[in-house]
Amino acid sequence: MKLFVNRKIKILFGSIVSCAVGFTLISALMALVEIQNASWYIIICGLCMAAAILLICYGYFREQYKIMENAIEQISEYISGNREASIECNDEGELYRLFHEVNSLIAILNAHAENEKSAKKFLRNTISDISHQLKTPLAALNIYNGLIQDEAKGLPAIEEFGRLSEKELDRIETLVQNLLKIAKLDAGTIVLEKTLEHVSEIAEDIKNHFQFRAVLEEKEIRLSGDEELLFLCDRSWITEAISNLVKNALDHTGRGDTVSIEWETFASSVQIDVKDNGSGIHPEDVYHIFKRFYRSRFSKDTQGIGLGLPLAKMIVETHGGTIGVRSELGRGTVFTINL
Repeated sequence: MKLFVNRKIKILFGSIVSCAVGFTLISALMALVEIQNASWYIIICGLCMAAAILLICYGYFREQYKIMENAIEQISEYISGNREASIECNDEGELYRLFHEVNSLIAILNAHAENEKSAKKFLRNTISDISHQLKTPLAALNIYNGLIQDEAKGLPAIEEFGRLSEKELDRIETLVQNLLKIAKLDAGTIVLEKTLEHVSEIAEDIKNHFQFRAVLEEKEIRLSGDEELLFLCDRSWITEAISNLVKNALDHTGRGDTVSIEWETFASSVQIDVKDNGSGIHPEDVYHIFKRFYRSRFSKDTQGIGLGLPLAKMIVETHGGTIGVRSELGRGTVFTINL
């Protein structure tokens, strides 16, 4: 039987059987010899046998408990980050077979972790190389386009083409930058440098960044919240996330509409809302807007790339926060960040 492969189980059962056999033989001997008050002696022998069996079982299970405690400790060590942790399995039996399988699983996980680490390093280096390779031609194209525009003064058709090409170059640059940021977040190569920041200052910076566009499009950006409210974040990345929400709001509002950045604090979180009273999101699209490159069949925005909202979501989640959306057609949209 597989049960008796383990040496300690053999000793346990052998000891119990020995006690039982010894008690039986002593009882039989007393009965044959007809010792006076033999029944009392038999009872005492029975109690001694029971005590011996209890002590044997206690010793066995105490040792098993120590073995399991050591195994749990090693597993906890591994979970805590000690990749060298392993369970001793220097005996036979099903329990030690289980320990051996756990050690094999740990070895496989370590191998996967090493492969993933190598893959992330390769991806990080590739992203860096692509970034440098793309920046140079884009910068050159912008310079050439500027020179063409300077030479095209007085030629309306060429001036128009120059403006259109500049717009498309800006779109390519935005797409490249967003793709690189998403790739870095995917690869886990971003190290957040968190500091205590005023929400009001971040919101003011974002407003100033979009103010020129808002004035040109006859829209208003409003800020509302406690100016002294502090929260822990990586300022540049959170600014990126909220800016993408504001840009999205400006893309889907008309002349005379309003975009608001509002913030407040709760017992365990800071909530930041980006609200607009624009066209709203179609119910069919609400569950898909955070997907990369998602384009709604109802959207009138022909310039959007479909990376701003997924990037904002990844940044917020990297901070350990959540982002959600509420929208009503014709009445506007609210994006809510909780950190």
